[in-house]
Amino acid sequence: MTARREVDGSITSADSIVFTDCHGLTATPGHAPAPSAAGRRRDVVVNGRRVKTVDVHAHCAVPEAMSLLGQKVGTPALLMSQAAERLRAMDEQGIDVEALSINAYWYKAERDVAQKLIALQNEKLAEFCAAHPERFVAFASVALQHPDLAAAQLEEAVKKFGLRGAAIGGSVNGEELADPKFHPFWAKVEQLGVLVFIHPQATGAPSELGSRFKGSGGLDNVIGNPLETTIALSHLIFEGTLDQFPGLKICAAHGGGYLPSYAARSDAGGVTFPDRVTTVTRKRPTEYLRQLYYDSIVFTSEALRHLVAETGSGQIVMGTDYPFPWTKTSVDHILGTPGLTDDERIAMLGGTAARLLGIKT
Repeated sequence: MTARREVDGSITSADSIVFTDCHGLTATPGHAPAPSAAGRRRDVVVNGRRVKTVDVHAHCAVPEAMSLLGQKVGTPALLMSQAAERLRAMDEQGIDVEALSINAYWYKAERDVAQKLIALQNEKLAEFCAAHPERFVAFASVALQHPDLAAAQLEEAVKKFGLRGAAIGGSVNGEELADPKFHPFWAKVEQLGVLVFIHPQATGAPSELGSRFKGSGGLDNVIGNPLETTIALSHLIFEGTLDQFPGLKICAAHGGGYLPSYAARSDAGGVTFPDRVTTVTRKRPTEYLRQLYYDSIVFTSEALRHLVAETGSGQIVMGTDYPFPWTKTSVDHILGTPGLTDDERIAMLGGTAARLLGIKT
């Protein structure tokens, strides 16, 4: 039976309203209607069930922390002082909860500066979430260039500030996340049982391959960012990090980069060139894809269908990349992708993320 998807037809509170198109018609199956001009929160309903939606990929910034490295916020919408605008965008799109994260810009900072910066940043994140407890949770920042410090910062962030995991880059000053020097951090992550969100940063593959990305198309971002994630995940698999820390919960931005789209080559490489696989892993590379998590920012229904086929629907969580305008239809993307069951849609829209991040549903 085709899944029935609609918007709730009853007004239950000031944040809940019937949404119709300009002709007074409810949404057609697979396509949620636009929010009302009143700006009230859009309810997302799957087969009669109101779904709590969670966005795992939402950026922000703390200017006080950036100033410690002489940096300034380039995108005003990143400022947490712009809460009203952020909430309006969330309400329009049907996003109930955002999991905030900050892209790493501090990996070259000396230990004392990094310690001060991260303490300030995590405290500000916690304060903002506490002011809006129903709408925001946050990933901690950690100074991963100092792995022992990063482990301590994560523990403090989780236990003292109530942050839900850590956001990290795809590499650290040219070093892979699978390098043994980072094992103290991964051990702490596994011990705490929290989620790590890997998001590429400009100092990884985008800058390392900078000369190849010159010219039209913004290729440093369009190609470079997903490539950075692809490399990071591949090393975590091939170097045995996921075997050494089997309890890790890792979510990769941008649908895991290119890895899920060409994963079978990783298996074939070990058969074609067995001498180049110098670490023996417990499983085939493609099998590890089903223990990682991925956001849904892959743009088309066919891409999402393929991601499901390669990783499993239970490994996909919704992302928007707010405030960057890659997409404003993350909810509709999941609702409108053919072949998904109601339970799969509910899980992707928020069920899986809520479980991983400890959000009450």
